[in-house]
Amino acid sequence: MNKTYSIDALHQKVELAINALPLTKKPQELYEPIRYSLAMGGKRIRPVMLLASCNLFNDNVEDALNAAIGLEVFHNFTLLHDDIMDNAPLRRSKPTVHTKWNNNIAILAGDTMFVKASELVMQCDDSKLREVLETYHKTAIEVCEGQQLDMNFETINNVSIPQYIQMITLKTAVLVAASFKIGAILGGALPEDAENMYHFGKNLGIAFQLQDDILDVYGSPDKFGKQIGGDIISNKKTYLLLKALQIADRYKKEELANWIFAPKFDAIEKVQAVTEIYNYLNIRELAKKEFEKYYVQAFSYFDKVLVSEERKFEILSISRSLVGREE
Repeated sequence: MNKTYSIDALHQKVELAINALPLTKKPQELYEPIRYSLAMGGKRIRPVMLLASCNLFNDNVEDALNAAIGLEVFHNFTLLHDDIMDNAPLRRSKPTVHTKWNNNIAILAGDTMFVKASELVMQCDDSKLREVLETYHKTAIEVCEGQQLDMNFETINNVSIPQYIQMITLKTAVLVAASFKIGAILGGALPEDAENMYHFGKNLGIAFQLQDDILDVYGSPDKFGKQIGGDIISNKKTYLLLKALQIADRYKKEELANWIFAPKFDAIEKVQAVTEIYNYLNIRELAKKEFEKYYVQAFSYFDKVLVSEERKFEILSISRSLVGREE
């Protein structure tokens, strides 16, 4: 009889494994911020994705658990360092690590998390180790490339939408893709099915980030867990801003430029003014259409995976959870 785990059951496995990580060693100044970072919550989407993808092809998910936790530790490492670079005060409605401690402690804690993530990912069957590590290391480098592009865009005024999609593919989507592919590999999937799971995850990850762009402007602070309008305040080249610059007339472009290049401004006033420009240009609906394009494309790959529809149910559930966040 096939053993298909529910998303809740996989989530419970992930939480128990994270709580069991040996992070009580000394010096406590190093390990306490790591425990704090991992305990801040989040939906644990990536490790649950990995386990669900493994379960798509195999009844036994225990052998994939260390790799799943490794990807979650890696993800939280990237968030910790991103928060330093962005000087973000909040993460999941709580003070960021660098805010609660300081930048130096946060950097070192992040470095340790990266090493721990690699250590966990490599704890899998030797026959699958090379393929898993190749996927993981390729993804880890791509995430860093995406972060560098994101930082580059802060000082480049003529970023195109295709360039932006490439950046979020690297910074965000490839880790979602790797979660699904590594899970498929550890589940014993055929190579073509593992590749289809990768492309499914990549397109789903792009859709996720596009929705994140929308929520940054139009989301509820309590539900979103981050500062609303943070992208506007920091002049981030999101899809919303780039689309506005692409379709705005000369007057609206000048208005946007005045806010982008203003040396001093009131943050609340800036967020309100730029949001009003977005509303005038119908940017929210245009961004939703772009999101839907990648969401549909993702499932064109998932449909090719040769397993029963019954076994696909939990993947469908977690995918809806990923992109079903409320505004």
